[in-house]
Amino acid sequence: MRRLFDLLVAAAVLLISSPLILAALIAIPLESRGSPIYRQRRVGRDGRPFEVIKLRTMVRGAEFQGAGLAVSEGDDRITRLGALLRRSSVDELPNLVNVLRGEMAIIGPRPTVAEQVEQYTPRQQRRLELRPGITGWAQVNGRAGLLWDERIELDIFYIENRSWRLDRQILRCTISTVFGGGQLYREGGPAWTGKSEDD
Repeated sequence: MRRLFDLLVAAAVLLISSPLILAALIAIPLESRGSPIYRQRRVGRDGRPFEVIKLRTMVRGAEFQGAGLAVSEGDDRITRLGALLRRSSVDELPNLVNVLRGEMAIIGPRPTVAEQVEQYTPRQQRRLELRPGITGWAQVNGRAGLLWDERIELDIFYIENRSWRLDRQILRCTISTVFGGGQLYREGGPAWTGKSEDD
């Protein structure tokens, strides 16, 4: 049932948002040369790697400049259009392709990079029990404003208390967070000192 839910929601949202995605695909290279699509290796369910798909919001080659994959508010590598895409979470819409491919779910822990997974404690490894999600319990309870360990604990709470009722609550909060701007960056810099996930 959950997989069917993911497929139906992903297909419907992709169809509805396709004009917006197309406009972004055209506009991104006009401001910053290079592919409008950004792909990054992430760790999925049971530790399986996959490539997450996003709209590019930073200058080409940003991961090799400055703070690498760690992104803070006011980062001069973020383009003007990229800042708008991040604030509205439109840059995450291509994640829906990952959902259709079975690599992600609509709701679950955000996918992270291998360097972070290597530092997980045995308890934190539980974060890999589910498909990573486009949104999740940590995303609607502080997002990037949380310390890294706090985000993982919220994800584990979701895993231990997963239900349709909780999923509905997350979806309602996600809509409010997206339209309210949410908290994209943590004050004082990234919550993780290594190569941080960029959501």
